[in-house]
Amino acid sequence: MIKVTFLPDQVCVTAEAGESWLSVAARAGVEIPTGCRMGSCGACMVELENGEEIRACISTVAGDRPPAAGETDLHITAYVFRDPTW
Repeated sequence: MIKVTFLPDQVCVTAEAGESWLSVAARAGVEIPTGCRMGSCGACMVELENGEEIRACISTVAGDRPPAAGETDLHITAYVFRDPTW
């Protein structure tokens, strides 16, 4: 299992590798805005703790890196941008 924390809401939920970001966010009660649902409009932009920006509508939770030292589970922090025009 992968622990996912959504900022700025400070909501934490568990996910499985390969699960869609929109599904994980919905289960956590976090709304990620969407426009085109094809990744081209940028409404669903999420920034991961490592600085990587992803488009949540076409991306899945990756479980391909090891947990941090001292942790048994992988933990990913994602900052959800909220553009008032969406």
